[in-house]
Amino acid sequence: MSKKVLISGATGDTGSAAVRESIALGLQVRAMVRSIDERATALQALGAQIVAGDFNNVNSLRDAMQGVDAAYFVYPVAPGLIAATVNFAQAAKEAGVKAVINLSQRSANRESTSDSCRDTYISEQVFNWSGVPVIHLRPTFFLEWLLYPWQLPYLQHGILRLPAGKGRHSPIAVADQGRAIAALLKNPDDHIGKTIPLSGPVEMDHEQMAVELSEALGRKIVFQDIAIAEYVTSITDMGLPPYVVQHFGGAMLDYQHGHMSGADNNVELLTGRRSMSVGEFARLHADQLNAT
Repeated sequence: MSKKVLISGATGDTGSAAVRESIALGLQVRAMVRSIDERATALQALGAQIVAGDFNNVNSLRDAMQGVDAAYFVYPVAPGLIAATVNFAQAAKEAGVKAVINLSQRSANRESTSDSCRDTYISEQVFNWSGVPVIHLRPTFFLEWLLYPWQLPYLQHGILRLPAGKGRHSPIAVADQGRAIAALLKNPDDHIGKTIPLSGPVEMDHEQMAVELSEALGRKIVFQDIAIAEYVTSITDMGLPPYVVQHFGGAMLDYQHGHMSGADNNVELLTGRRSMSVGEFARLHADQLNAT
């Protein structure tokens, strides 16, 4: 009998990728969603069992975890992470889950000015205190940022616009994270208690990223370094929630000070295939990135 796993946030970016990849690995997937909608129905069509669960309701989490061998925890950039972590850890303990895969973030840091970065650090500690067998994943910035509403319109007009300074990172695609998550859900034992960074194959600054995007898209992309205050004002005007705005302001300050630097081959070690590059991602999404 194949292993049964629970994937929370199953209609989100990493959650939906983890569902697809876990099914591909032959796992029995229970996909936890807040409500049954078209996205949940699409996952059901792939072979996932759909269950409703609420991070604020420990009983719903315990019910979702009954009979599960391993579980994936992911929480959005929003208030409530620590309470959600407590409930998820308690439910996992009661249900006898043998491994929890926790999606943290590279900039988890108790000294950060970002509330989310500090909360993410504490969330890791809560899982550690709980005694639940846990693996922490710390991905760097997602390549999908290039497609988000606060970035895409500028890129479509040839501008990579961020308050990045001389900071460096090796961005990672959601699809590659999904492969790593699925691999760990299937075979967690050798990684219990570890914190695993996840990144793309090459560390670069945003000037270098603009060059690679230019080559991939066949048109000039220019990096525009702006002040954090200007960036915060612009994303506030776009309607991003205050908690997200506050996080981005603090996270970009951390980024400028090297908190997101480094590259690794952990995706390849876990899955047998390296993560995709900036250029590969850009070519894959050229229709969106080149649209005006």
